[in-house]
Amino acid sequence: MAQRKTAMKFAVCNELFDGWDIERTIQTAAQIGFQAVEIAPYTLAPSVTEISKQRRAEIRRMAQESGIEVAGLHWVLVGPQGLQINSPDAAVRHRTLDYLLSVVECCHDLGGKAIVFGSPNQRMVSPGLSCQQAWDYAKQTLGEAAGGAEGTEVCIGLEPLAPKLTNFVNTAEEARRFVGEVNHPHLRITLDCFSMSSESVPIPQIISATRGYLCHFHANDDNRREPGSGSLDFLPIARSLKEIEYPAYVSIEVFEFEKDPQAMAERGLKHLKGAFAA
Repeated sequence: MAQRKTAMKFAVCNELFDGWDIERTIQTAAQIGFQAVEIAPYTLAPSVTEISKQRRAEIRRMAQESGIEVAGLHWVLVGPQGLQINSPDAAVRHRTLDYLLSVVECCHDLGGKAIVFGSPNQRMVSPGLSCQQAWDYAKQTLGEAAGGAEGTEVCIGLEPLAPKLTNFVNTAEEARRFVGEVNHPHLRITLDCFSMSSESVPIPQIISATRGYLCHFHANDDNRREPGSGSLDFLPIARSLKEIEYPAYVSIEVFEFEKDPQAMAERGLKHLKGAFAA
């Protein structure tokens, strides 16, 4: 029997369209050919609790009418200030958990399925705290946040980040160990091409080893811009994702913006489609 092939789905992070309102971003993403947008909540309001149920429903309906989806949320702890998953202060951890539960609710209301937990500053190991203590505190916080997603399709994806960004969970191997210890179906892993490029293990090998853990994927180049703008080879990356039968979105996320974000998004999507078609 021939193997069933599923076309890869592509999303784009809305902050790439720096300064645009979400309506224009959704319409443009759909026109370019993306199947979804990924939203950074801070672009909508200082806190997800300030995004009303009515506004969430409007955004979800707007995406549906444009023929696309909301893939999920990322950059979720940019605001409010003072949150940290592994703080030695129990009150800070409790406030962070409460906020993450609100993020889960918002993602569900928008129709999203992935919450990318990157938030490098909000997971730094505090001075005087051992790595194991920080690890245990983070497990408790993210484990309980994952529990809050039960009964929904929302999954929190812990994102290993390059050492230049944070000092906590820098490799996919660490992320797999962390997720394995928490052992909750609503806590998985998000992989990011830029951060994977800092590892000693080749990116295709990282992807293969993360089979069964992967709930979301960020596509960017090693220059922090759109795929195809740097030196990463996306052909083996695409091949590895297809080999593990990755079922969710490949989402373009960039950290360096330009005056014509539409052109950047178009170039990135064209490059990804070429890699996955090869």
